[in-house]
Amino acid sequence: MQSLSPEQYGRLRQFADAWTRRHLKSAKRDPHFNPRLGVDALCFQPVDNQLLGALITPLSLSLAMLPQDSAALVPDNGATRHVALPSGGYDFVAERLEVGIWWWRCQVLDDLSDIESLQQASRLAQQLMERVMTPDDG
Repeated sequence: MQSLSPEQYGRLRQFADAWTRRHLKSAKRDPHFNPRLGVDALCFQPVDNQLLGALITPLSLSLAMLPQDSAALVPDNGATRHVALPSGGYDFVAERLEVGIWWWRCQVLDDLSDIESLQQASRLAQQLMERVMTPDDG
C-alpha cells in the first residue's frame, strides 16, 4: 500500500473537520449517537485518482472517496456513482460539506452505538478496508 503525502494527510484532516462542523450538532440528537467516538478518516490509499478509505463518525462507518486533486469538478449534491473495487461494486453518493470540501460516501454501518472505544472503531475501519480491497473470488 502506498503511503500518503503530508498534503494528503492534511486534506483528510480538513475533511474530518468539515464533517464535524457540518454534522456533529445534529448527530448528537440521534438516538444512535456514540459519545465514545470522534470523527476520523482512516486507512486511506490512492485508488484511480481518488483517495479511498473509511470515515468513522459517532453515528456511522462509511467508505469515503475524495478527489486527489482539490480542483476536481464538484458533482451535484446527491449525485450517485457506481465504483468497482476489488471486492465488487459499491454505490456512492456525493456530499458537499463546505466550499471546497466534498466526498463520495458509501455508508456501510449506520449504528455504531455498541462500539466501546476509538481503538475498536479503528480496527473495524481496518477490517472494512481489507475486505473491500481483497478480490471477491466467489
